[in-house]
Amino acid sequence: MNYVIGVDLGTSAVKVLLARQDGEIIQEVSKSYPLLQPQTGYSEQDPEEWVEKTIEALKELVDHFDDEPSKIVGLSFSGQMHGLVLLDDNKNVLRNSILWNDTRTTEQCKQIYDRAGRDKVLKITKNPVLEGFTLTKLLWVKEHEPDLFEKANVFLLPKDYLRYRLTGHIHSEYSDAAGTLLLEVAEKRWSEEMCELVGIPHSICPPLVESHACVGTLTSEVAGLTGLSESTQVFAGAADNACGAIGAGIISNGSTLCSIGTSGVVLSYEESKDRDFSGDIHYFNHAQEDAFYTMGVTLSAGYSLSWFKETFAASESFDQLLAGLADVPIGAKGLLFTPYLVGERTPHADSSIRSSFIGIDAAHKRIDFARAVLEGITFSLQESVEIFRNSGKKIDHIISIGGGAKNEMWLQIQADIFNATIVKLANEQGPALGAAILAAYGSGLFNSLEECTNTFIKYDKSYDPIPENVEKYERLFLLYKKVYEQTKQLNDELMSFR
Repeated sequence: MNYVIGVDLGTSAVKVLLARQDGEIIQEVSKSYPLLQPQTGYSEQDPEEWVEKTIEALKELVDHFDDEPSKIVGLSFSGQMHGLVLLDDNKNVLRNSILWNDTRTTEQCKQIYDRAGRDKVLKITKNPVLEGFTLTKLLWVKEHEPDLFEKANVFLLPKDYLRYRLTGHIHSEYSDAAGTLLLEVAEKRWSEEMCELVGIPHSICPPLVESHACVGTLTSEVAGLTGLSESTQVFAGAADNACGAIGAGIISNGSTLCSIGTSGVVLSYEESKDRDFSGDIHYFNHAQEDAFYTMGVTLSAGYSLSWFKETFAASESFDQLLAGLADVPIGAKGLLFTPYLVGERTPHADSSIRSSFIGIDAAHKRIDFARAVLEGITFSLQESVEIFRNSGKKIDHIISIGGGAKNEMWLQIQADIFNATIVKLANEQGPALGAAILAAYGSGLFNSLEECTNTFIKYDKSYDPIPENVEKYERLFLLYKKVYEQTKQLNDELMSFR
């Protein structure tokens, strides 16, 4: 029996997962690393931390592996998107990586639209300009650290740098490159036009390969440090959302994923490169060859619930916090919550908007507020589902993963608000599983990606929408959508007091 490894390079930790070729998860190891925030709005990490912690995790995994290391035939990656790693001519890191959640680049966003125009950006990249994207970071470094930028030979995304350090070979792949604002998403090539318009040399863009492409084997040094065989094949991997989609079986037309972690994502498979969403949602290349996915984002999904717990029930578990949830009626007794704790992404790309509780009265208890938070998070995600449906997509089944899939009542709330059957996975492992699937497929253990996912992914329970609940939530959703417009000016004026 052969084995594969999936490496998920997250924002707070790297997760390494070992899977048997029959889909059985054998072991997982996680190692955390610090987030560096030298000033407000900055978010960075030392790329060397990624390498050290990944090697530690791989060594721990191999140390507890009962079979021959040569049986581990493939390794692939998932990783946090948009982060910038700059290398010089000697392939040395020039500065800390600027991460996806760094917000220092508002001025650079304006510069991109001024130089290229919004219509041109959307035509080439299929995505609006936001602070998180890699191009804005390149422009920030060029403007604020020009001597350093002059030394740049190539830029890489986080997982691509980690893979380089394990193999000695530099590549990127389409799903991660799509989050840079420098890729012609439909044509799958770096855009010389975008580079020229914004003043970034095309030469610093790395070579592009498919997510399942073999890009080399482990270096002798890494093999020695980890105990893995030098013959272990290494595959390109994919962005975390693309790997999350692979790990949930979102590889065919009509399949949709709802992922509720710190942020929330509604992701839907696309087979066409020609759809036009006018920048209302993200449009990226999939980890599946010649496929795409569209995606709406709620910035503070699970984070809204975590904030509520830490603020009002710090010493309790989430189960204690949500005890009695089923006894609270739909609409939380007339209480609405908007999950805009750090701004919003879809459908309102607004960094100034903030959260609201609307309709508080003296009869409300803490559990009512908790239900309002869950409903508000789900309403925000429903705004993305609504965009998909308005574009003509049929969405009647949604795979739910992350924190939102850990509470049965919340799963039913999702079914009722989305008006779709919600399916829970029996072996949810997120992007790390997607990376392992790419390694298994790339290694030739399966004839197709579909055959591979059918082996690795197992389904648990499903939750059907309840018609009378759907009707109530449809009326409540109309009220929810009014809150943004009616609080926007108030929040803008409150900014001066923060």
